[in-house]
Amino acid sequence: MNQMSKGEILTVGFMMFSIFFGAGNLIFPPALGQAAGDHVLTAMIGFLVTGVGLPLLGITAIALQGGKYIEFIRKMTYPWMATMLLVILYLTIGPLFAMPRTGAVSFEIGIRPFLTADNMVLGQAIYTAIFYAASYYLALNPNKLIDRVGKMLTPVLLVFLVILFAKAFMTPLGDILDATGAYINTPFVQGFQDGYQTMDLLASLAIGTLVVNAIRMRGVTSNRAIGKVCLIAGLITVVLMSMVYGSLSYIGATSASVLGHSENGGQLLAAAISIFFGPAGNLLVAVIISLACLTTCCGITSGTAWFFNKLFKNKISYERLLLFSILFSFVASNVGLTQIITLTIPFLVGIYPLVIVFVLLSLFDRFIDWRRSVYRGAMNCTMVFAIIDGLNAASIQLPGVNEFLTAYLPFYSITMGWVIPALLGAAFGFVYSCFQEKPADVSVAS
Repeated sequence: MNQMSKGEILTVGFMMFSIFFGAGNLIFPPALGQAAGDHVLTAMIGFLVTGVGLPLLGITAIALQGGKYIEFIRKMTYPWMATMLLVILYLTIGPLFAMPRTGAVSFEIGIRPFLTADNMVLGQAIYTAIFYAASYYLALNPNKLIDRVGKMLTPVLLVFLVILFAKAFMTPLGDILDATGAYINTPFVQGFQDGYQTMDLLASLAIGTLVVNAIRMRGVTSNRAIGKVCLIAGLITVVLMSMVYGSLSYIGATSASVLGHSENGGQLLAAAISIFFGPAGNLLVAVIISLACLTTCCGITSGTAWFFNKLFKNKISYERLLLFSILFSFVASNVGLTQIITLTIPFLVGIYPLVIVFVLLSLFDRFIDWRRSVYRGAMNCTMVFAIIDGLNAASIQLPGVNEFLTAYLPFYSITMGWVIPALLGAAFGFVYSCFQEKPADVSVAS
């Protein structure tokens, strides 16, 4: 059997949506909308490319490789590069950024509106201590609780969002103002880079195997058939995510004239909910967001600890890695949501181009076939410019380099200087492969 009914595909689509739509995704579209102003539509299109489209392609690429994506990365690039990418990926979606963000987001949206400035620091410390203690307990004792709570929370969160969006469109907060910052001249590119912050493309490589296995359990065994199901189900996810992101960005775009420019999207959304629904709305969203963030944190905490336990060949126990991750995340979350977002950007600017290039190449693996040099050429060239972009994002300037590359490398001035080198690297790799014989150990997909 290599076919699924429309109902089963719809179920997979909703499952993909629940995987990709975390509470953290609520904070970036409103912030984008507020800053983009009258350029919000163009900026949101760019955001959707990296925030929705690329994660869909990531899942599809994993499906086409039969779920064996880690082995595929190691075989088609270099073992050291694959290890480096996976370590950075799991640290990024784990204790460095995504895990602290779950505690910070749930505090900003759910708890902060009820606290005064005098008890803000203590309140955040107490709340995050409880939040991460609960996360540790649930991840240490895995059972069906997380899945059950997640399945209940996703519909409740969606119902609340539908009510919020209906209210926002019927009675907008205010007028849409002019665009600010980079959104004035390059709204699409800035939105494209804002989509990095969802981390959903990185997450797709970490969780894509779960989607593939769920499809296999329904009797679909052909890699091509699995890829087709992923693509159709992904389109359902794209539509749902686009509607949610578009509505959130509209709330942000209409908020500046009333709220001014907020420090981050969490504070913006909390203030908007308070205006629309009052304290009762803030209380409801506090419960929903806190529990949704808790289940997200449990999932990524467990996945990260499992990965490093395997990487260290069981020399460091799962439980100890889990504890380290939780303690680090607790400390980092108290730095503040705005600071976490600021620290995240250089890492994402550095790693995202590498993942984008590999995912896009793997979609054409049928045509590339055994030519590892295509992957290696593209990845090597991309890595050089991705590192430079990451350093620039961290305000670490290389004297003379930026001026030279801005003058001679297309797209460099908009932080996409890696595009042309990636294409040239792939082309040179293909030419080089013409002088090679086909290896006997390339195939890893079943």
